[in-house]
This record gives sequence, structure tokens and C-alpha cells, in this order.
Amino acid sequence: MDKMAVERLSGVKAIFLEKMILVGGCCLAFGAAFANISVVLRTGISVSHLTGDVSRLSMDLSHISPKVMVEACRIGAAALAFFLGAFLSGFLIHHPTLDFARPYGRTVIGIGVIFICSALMIERFPLSGIALAAFGCGIQNALASKYKGIILRTTHLTGLMTDFGVAMGMKIRGYDVPNRNYVVPALLVLSFFLGGVISGVVYFFGKIDTIFLVGCGYFIAGILWSIGKHLWFPEIIREMTDEN
Repeated sequence: MDKMAVERLSGVKAIFLEKMILVGGCCLAFGAAFANISVVLRTGISVSHLTGDVSRLSMDLSHISPKVMVEACRIGAAALAFFLGAFLSGFLIHHPTLDFARPYGRTVIGIGVIFICSALMIERFPLSGIALAAFGCGIQNALASKYKGIILRTTHLTGLMTDFGVAMGMKIRGYDVPNRNYVVPALLVLSFFLGGVISGVVYFFGKIDTIFLVGCGYFIAGILWSIGKHLWFPEIIREMTDEN
């Protein structure tokens, strides 16, 4: 095979890998929303983001009651666990840019195991179940890395909506903004939204433990990524890692 043919083949593989990265980010956003809505429907506490719950807690603390104290403990456990998950991810895994040498597959498998454990505990020990789910989301959120200038956020919408709005505003103003700067956050927002909708539908009509289901989904996705990383296009992955 001549040099030009090799370069064309490498280019096709690189484009395919970029698409797979976007698909992976969308799947993580979908999974985070699915997990969050699953826990919210079971306990009333969100685990993929904390702004709303902490705001609600600050409002509720103006009139202390036993119910408020139970909710405060659950929100506090979720907040602490989310922080610890982010801390662990930052200490062991995180990299400023997307680095395929990092054990993303094993991390996603681990998040799946954490969600499965949460599902097994949340009925009898809701505080522990909430904390485990928030811990998993904290790990995932801290995986956010830059890829070609775009921050891949996957557990909540605030940053995504900001990125999407800024990119669209600059584009309409006439700045030369790459399409990916607004297409990527838009797709991640859509994936997050769909994850929440489908989680609610499955919960109400499927009669399935949705937390356990999303845990299994993460576990399988992590295995598939780990296999693909070592069997599909390892040389292209090394090239893209060097570029980033």
C-alpha cells in the first residue's frame, strides 16, 4: 500500500475515532441523567448535580423539622460523596486533555459497579445508596477533559448550556466558530435530556430497577471501550494522544 493510501486510511480511522468519542460522551451524559432521575424518583435527591438540592436545603433550614433533618443528611451525604468521587478521579485518572492512555474503560466499569451496589442498598439503606450513586457521578464528572478545545462535560447541564450559548452567540455575531463548538454541547444536552425522559418512562412503566439497569449499562460500556481501545486502531489512538 502506497504512502498516500496509508495516510487516507489513517485519516478515515481518525475521523471514525472522533465520532466514537462524541458517541461516548453522549452515552455518558445519557447515563448520568438516567442514573440521576432514577435516584430522584426513589429518594427525591439528585446525585449528578447539587445546586438545586443545596439551594432547597438552605431554604428548608429556615424551619427545622425532623423531615428537614433527614433530607439534610441525605443532601449532605450526596455532596460529600460527590466531592470524594471527584477527588479520587482527579487524583488517579483526570488529565487536562483527553488522554487515551488513561483507564477510562476500567473507570466506567467501576462506576457501573458503584451504581449496581447503590441499587442493592438504596431500599434498605437509602443514605448509603444515595452516597454511592453520588460518588459514581462525582467520578464521572471529574473525567471532563478538553478535546480540541471543547470541554466534555457529562453529568449536568449548566456548563453545557453555557458553552452552547456562547458558541452560538459568537457564531451569529460573525466570529469564525468551528461547528463542533456548538454541535458537541448541543448533542450532549440532548443526550442528557433523553436520558432523564427514558429513565422516567422505564421507572413508571417498565417495573424495572432503573439504578441497577444503568449500572449494568455502564459496566458493559466500560468493557466494550476497554476491548476496543486495545483491538481497534491502537496506532491512531497513540497518534491522537500525542496530539493532545
